[in-house]
Amino acid sequence: MESLYAALEASEAASYLRSARWGYAAVNALHILGIALLVGAILPLNLRLLGLWRGVERSVLVRVLVPTAATGLSLAALAGALLFSVRASEYAALTVFQVKLALISLGTLAALWAHFRDGQLLETSSAGRLRLHAIVSILCWLGALSCGRLIAFFA
Repeated sequence: MESLYAALEASEAASYLRSARWGYAAVNALHILGIALLVGAILPLNLRLLGLWRGVERSVLVRVLVPTAATGLSLAALAGALLFSVRASEYAALTVFQVKLALISLGTLAALWAHFRDGQLLETSSAGRLRLHAIVSILCWLGALSCGRLIAFFA
């Protein structure tokens, strides 16, 4: 793995980001935008799955918020990979970073499984399964968000 990290750190993208203050700032802003879209969509959807806003049709929220969350995840992952390349060896060694990646993986897999199992609009799921999914999702995404913020204090 060390050779992969070294290759990432030696890449043109990483070299550019290390030397271009505004380039790094722009990628960091894209990462934050992706996180905002992801968490900003996931939280209200999961709160609805937990029983809030019963007057709002679940399928309407799912149609709007799931693609928003997926777009945010994609943007955050792409920008995050670029940010990671700047100090790959250092970040990879951090426990908080490893926990962040595990939570992102778990949150993503849980969402994919829920939609695969219960339909794109979660139409075949029981209320209990939806509540369990919402709790797991909230813990994963808020945990990943917290771990991501803690990286600045450990790196």
